[in-house]
Amino acid sequence: MSRNKSEAQLSGMDQAMENGVVNPAFQNDTEDNLNVSMTSINLGSEYDHTINITKEPNLHNGLQEVSLNTKPSSENSAQSKQAWKEDNTKTGNDKTGDPERDQWDKPIEFLLSCISMSVGLGNIWRFPFTCYENGGGCFLIVYLIVLTLVGRPIYFLELVIGQFSSSGPIQVWKMVPVLKGVGYGQMIGATCVVSFYVSIMGLTVFFFFASLQSALPWSVCDETWAGECNENKTASITHPNTSLSQLYFGNEVLKQKGSIDDGIGMPEWRLTLCLLFSWMVIFLVLFKGVKSSGKSAYFTSLFPYVVIFILLIRGVTLEGAWTGITYFIVPQWDRLYDIKIWYAAVGQCFLSLGTGFGIITMLSSYNSFNRNIYKDAMIISAADTFTSMLAGVTIFAILGNLAHELNVDISEVVDAGPGLAFESLPYAIAQFSWVPQIFSLLFFFMLFTIGLGSACSLANAVVTVIADEFPSTKRWILVAGICVGGFLFGLIYVTPGGQFMVTLVDYYGVSFLLYVMAVLEVVGVAWFYGMDNICRDVEFMLNMKLSFYWIFCWKYLVPVALTAILVYSVITAGTLQHNGVDFPESALLSGRIMATVSLLLIPICAIHAICKRKEDTWGKKIIHSFSPASSWGPQDAGKKAEWERYKEKLN
Repeated sequence: MSRNKSEAQLSGMDQAMENGVVNPAFQNDTEDNLNVSMTSINLGSEYDHTINITKEPNLHNGLQEVSLNTKPSSENSAQSKQAWKEDNTKTGNDKTGDPERDQWDKPIEFLLSCISMSVGLGNIWRFPFTCYENGGGCFLIVYLIVLTLVGRPIYFLELVIGQFSSSGPIQVWKMVPVLKGVGYGQMIGATCVVSFYVSIMGLTVFFFFASLQSALPWSVCDETWAGECNENKTASITHPNTSLSQLYFGNEVLKQKGSIDDGIGMPEWRLTLCLLFSWMVIFLVLFKGVKSSGKSAYFTSLFPYVVIFILLIRGVTLEGAWTGITYFIVPQWDRLYDIKIWYAAVGQCFLSLGTGFGIITMLSSYNSFNRNIYKDAMIISAADTFTSMLAGVTIFAILGNLAHELNVDISEVVDAGPGLAFESLPYAIAQFSWVPQIFSLLFFFMLFTIGLGSACSLANAVVTVIADEFPSTKRWILVAGICVGGFLFGLIYVTPGGQFMVTLVDYYGVSFLLYVMAVLEVVGVAWFYGMDNICRDVEFMLNMKLSFYWIFCWKYLVPVALTAILVYSVITAGTLQHNGVDFPESALLSGRIMATVSLLLIPICAIHAICKRKEDTWGKKIIHSFSPASSWGPQDAGKKAEWERYKEKLN
């Protein structure tokens, strides 16, 4: 068909079409009179455009629409696509001028990426030592309650707003512009977590290469790090109640200091190289976006279970194992009233599921609009619970054996803290009678793998935020900048005082900050955007009505419970310690500054959102800054038009 003929046939429609959707004023005439038999019209332009005219039933109001979709007809021509995008951007046909948002190659990649985050360091590394610090079985009960009433509702909420808007954790606040600072605060929290998660990956690299020796170095007493040894080199005489794996980790690997009153020291060169290697791997996974990170999720989400089951089978056969398992599953009921345990459980829930960082919002933003994320939320939360239980039983079985060997109570067997996974499990592996080096290599490769899954999700969230704000910047440049900055900041963790810094950043930059951001996130959606609006959006997107459970948790239970726990914890908080050692005032001051700067972003962004409004009075500016921006809604123009009509019908 010639170009002139095509234009003539479309001349009666060009005023009726707006952004690819029939103008409402023209809609009835279109529905009644338009009969289009062709599926596409070739305009013969220099970029080889086609116009697709289709009549589709509207799932929500029974109407029919005619949609206009202009795109390169040659789906295989990268040059044609690029030229078309550039032309649309220049002429203003593309509303945003932003590059088209990536989507997962396969739907399963999203689910596996979420599970990879859930199976990550938050569960396998952090959950056991947090449980150990807070009384074992009592913490487990509290954690399961918090997971059901707080963690799962927030998780589903973040899935909803990310998928509905196809936006990252900053742009998603177009629904309540005055709270855009919440997204920035979440990014600071994600940055803090990924910084020390990658330092944990560095430790696993160190142990991996140490496992290549003819004998595991922590299975043989060495006077350079263990003091005086017994005759057969199986124990330290200087430290009789401390395992060799503990001494090796503290004195040989970390070269840790008893306090940081005189500073944290200089980075240890071997750990620095391991840290650099870890960031290089993250760069290779992320620089192509979800196309590459989605592929890695197949391995990072499934491989860890294989190794954990191997360790579990070995762990439960060790003498004293059931003492440890009993400590893990039998609660001390009197400790249920300890608010510190509830505070720790909420923080652990955030880190296990990945909520509060903007990660879930980011991951779901790459979904197709109508994906059933309700089912995903149930699967992922169940996988999280299963992984926590599996990791807990495995670790505590080994702790029970360690307590038996050292002849101490299980509550005193190791120093609670981040190093637990590098002290108890290496000890158990050293007891394997058949080639323990193989199991050690598998274990530390698994730890590196789960760390990679968690770190990539966190770093990807930060990259997505920056990419949404600066869409013209090449992705690999953003990823490289994040990785270089993360490496430089992470050097504080590979110093002799590095574990003190992990505790400090975890407390001020993660736990406390995430509480505040989670409260504001839920209040912003449920109260400022409105429960009626979010319920309507869920029904439009998923074709399902929300139950009372979700509505009650979002609107009342989650914000009230989190606020109460946070306020009580702040009021009753004592001096921050690491392994019973107080932090110097200078370190505490740096932590408070970090938290304060993060929180100040909220009012700063709120003031900016109010000031840039064009209303003539301050009252109107403030009111409208709490209302959704005109650009809020589904990113796809056709879906957004359908959503607008759906809202009009309900109104």
